[in-house]
Amino acid sequence: MAWKRLLLVFGIGAPLIAVLAFGFTRDPREIPSPLIGRQAPPFAVRLADGRALALADLRGRVVFLNFWASWCPPCRAEARALEASWRRHRDQDVVFLGVNMQDREDAAREFLREFGITYANGLDGGNRIAIDYGVWGIPETFILDRNGRITYKHIGALGAETIHAKLEEALRGEVSRREGKGDYRSIR
Repeated sequence: MAWKRLLLVFGIGAPLIAVLAFGFTRDPREIPSPLIGRQAPPFAVRLADGRALALADLRGRVVFLNFWASWCPPCRAEARALEASWRRHRDQDVVFLGVNMQDREDAAREFLREFGITYANGLDGGNRIAIDYGVWGIPETFILDRNGRITYKHIGALGAETIHAKLEEALRGEVSRREGKGDYRSIR
């Protein structure tokens, strides 16, 4: 009878441990987002200027949605490229929206001032928006087409060439085949 229990424990326990061990060896950046090609989760955010903005208000325009924090070195590295890309694309029915998370409001405002950020930015105080989007590292960016469908996700800092190419794809309604990867900071 004892050998049957031992066999049962090893028969169930060993495969379970093997699956868990395999999961711990995986880089979370290699797990594809289930959101690509689907409607973006709805949200509302209070912007730095005090206005409220809902994602539904942006329907009909391509949305560049960037999650960031002032303490994040890759966020600082991409800040000027994001602002330059915003200025380049703002007349093309494209909206940039920054969502600050896990940060102090005064530090976020100083970051916006330091880098001369002029596109809309809001604070995700309870990290609800980030949770709905499955954000696990910052910066993390989602690009939405005119119908609110996520066409691209990038984990890590973005360069101007990638931003331009992915916005052009979204303007044409094309969904990227794979996610982008770059330098990031884990939020967990």
